[in-house]
Amino acid sequence: MDVVEITRQLGAVVQKDQRYLEFVEAKNASEADEEVLGLMDKINELREEYQKESEKADADQMLLGKLDQDFQNLYTSLMVNDKMANYEIKRQELDKLMNYLMQILYLCVNGEDPATCEPPQEDEHNCEGAGCASCGGC
Repeated sequence: MDVVEITRQLGAVVQKDQRYLEFVEAKNASEADEEVLGLMDKINELREEYQKESEKADADQMLLGKLDQDFQNLYTSLMVNDKMANYEIKRQELDKLMNYLMQILYLCVNGEDPATCEPPQEDEHNCEGAGCASCGGC
């Protein structure tokens, strides 16, 4: 069995994990929510408007400030939506699993025993609160 085949098997196992299943359910629920869809549309419109204005040689800084504030307000509204908030929690849980798996692989590639190596917990190294998502490896 080669490493690619084993990786595909691991992918299949991850897709059966409860964290993955809950993530997919939360993702589907947020993508079907009319409020979420409406807010996303408005956010995308603001992004486009901001980009068009900012590309102008004589960009209106007041307008850019207003667009930025409108964007922040819409984004806050989006993130407090129950379905979107649940999606974000489930995405973070799945990211945590994936980071853990990647850290195990990293340890193995660096010569650690695959049967016993254990990545350090987030509070066991100097991340300064940034979390493993921004990490280049320990």
